[in-house]
Amino acid sequence: MAKTGKIKISSENMMPIIKKWLYSDKDIFLREIVANGVDAITKHKKLVDMGEAVSMGKEYRINVYVDEKAKTLTVEDNGLGMTAEEVEKYITQIAFSGAEDFLQKYEKASGDGIIGHFGLGFYSAYMVSENVEIFTKSYKDEAAVHWESDGNSTYKISETEKAENGTKIVMHIAKGEEEFLKEFRIRELLKKYCSFMPFPIYLNPKGDDSDKALNNTAPLYLKDPKECTDEEYKSFYRETFMDFNEPLFWIHLNMDYPFRLKGILYFPQVKKDLVQLEKGQVKLYCNQVFIADNIKEVIPEFLMLLNGVIDCPDIPLNVSRSFLQNDKQVQKISKHITKKVADKLTSLYNNDIERYKECWKDVSTFVKFGCLKDEDFYDKVQKILIYKTINGEYKPIADLFGEEISDQDVEKGMQPTAIYYVSDEAQQAQYVAMFKDAGLDAILCDTLIDPHFVSFIEYKNPKKCRFVRIDADIDGALKGAEVASEDSQALIDVFKKHLINKEIAVKVERFKSGKVPAVVNVDEFMRRMSEMGGMYGMGEMDPIKNATLVLNLTNPVISGILSQSEEKQSLVVNQIYYLAMLSYKKLDPEELSNFVENSAELLYNYCK
Repeated sequence: MAKTGKIKISSENMMPIIKKWLYSDKDIFLREIVANGVDAITKHKKLVDMGEAVSMGKEYRINVYVDEKAKTLTVEDNGLGMTAEEVEKYITQIAFSGAEDFLQKYEKASGDGIIGHFGLGFYSAYMVSENVEIFTKSYKDEAAVHWESDGNSTYKISETEKAENGTKIVMHIAKGEEEFLKEFRIRELLKKYCSFMPFPIYLNPKGDDSDKALNNTAPLYLKDPKECTDEEYKSFYRETFMDFNEPLFWIHLNMDYPFRLKGILYFPQVKKDLVQLEKGQVKLYCNQVFIADNIKEVIPEFLMLLNGVIDCPDIPLNVSRSFLQNDKQVQKISKHITKKVADKLTSLYNNDIERYKECWKDVSTFVKFGCLKDEDFYDKVQKILIYKTINGEYKPIADLFGEEISDQDVEKGMQPTAIYYVSDEAQQAQYVAMFKDAGLDAILCDTLIDPHFVSFIEYKNPKKCRFVRIDADIDGALKGAEVASEDSQALIDVFKKHLINKEIAVKVERFKSGKVPAVVNVDEFMRRMSEMGGMYGMGEMDPIKNATLVLNLTNPVISGILSQSEEKQSLVVNQIYYLAMLSYKKLDPEELSNFVENSAELLYNYCK
């Protein structure tokens, strides 16, 4: 005959799993125990508001005591406490949720603020304790209860003496976990996990006016943005992130529908180095309880370059609060945060363009990174992407686009408008000077992310623009009148005959300016392929193998070289080559040695 029944889980089998696997970080136990105290106070306060409990007339608070000599860590609250029956129900029956039961009973009146699963949260204490005691007295004025267990299969429960309602958890710290008996360590953990919990937390209080709460029970992000001053925002930033450089600007998130979300995101002053930007910290809270830093499901990856605090009661956490469940609500929250950031940047651009320009050097890498990671973000900010030019102006990149070419134009070999850029102003100074002399402009793309970003812009606007580094197409940008083929070939022959580098190609153009005798051109596509090969460990090709030495017939040295003796031609040809190479890159040791020797010989011939 068939028989039905309930499977019972033995604590002997359950406790090792809880101790080892429930929480990813051992020190989270303190957050759980303190959070349970907050739950108990929140419940009592709500019952008082509903007239179902009597106010104690005292400050709601949580006291934490560290006794290194007795090897105990104690957390005590003055919340609603528990009866013997409730201790049996909520503590002995592992993972039975007291908060869930409470919410079901007072669903309409209780509102927010109950953090969660008391049973499992309490048992996190055994991650660092060999024995745990509970002393608790219910607001119902029943006898106080003492409960004790070493975390194995047995426990003791009895009546005890306790004057006021509330719960005291005494953790007897296990051997090897003595770090949790150090006051500085507990202070550190309380500051990390409990900074914004809604009731004051005191560490080793003396019971007099010298006691000072460790936490901020009313953090700025909970206030109405209209009531917050700039100084309050800056002060909150300094206290939360210990960064004494003022933030550039901030976004105050304050939303109640269709989900609840509060927080402040700060744009810090940063450097151009992308590695340093990765040190941002966005702290995620749930009902003022710290969950983790930089949770990628809620905070888009590129926003982790910022500093900030986000509190979202609606995020679906698992029982340990360490991980988010896969949920559409989380995706909506993430998209909303991204939209608010884009709106803030757009507002600053439209309403205070000079301030926006001042901030651009600090936020440009963040914005570009955001566009690369999230094309929706790019769509929202594409009109406010600006670049500084070699003439010191800022221009929206979209203003540099040309007319969109047609498919037929592409088939004929026509290319979209070239946007010239500089990746290293110092190294490319000669090219910059030539552009300025010719009345031309170029943008500065000198951050680590720019090579990726210009490729992305080309991908998004394939028929409107192409990016060309200032040294890649200088003959096309600067050449003036055409050069006669006979003049061109004679010069090429002389250079080919005397050049120390027999592989480099040579061509002749007549530039608008005659200041520079020659420049080196490397095809943009070949140079990018070379750089990409080096980036991905495939070995960077030498772009000079695909370079062209472009001679400027407008320059008197070039136009007069055919009349010189062969000896002088050899010296001048290689001097022109080395000067052009110096404008393009740093010479390697052998090239530098040859350049010095050639220079000395040229001077000697000039002086004799």
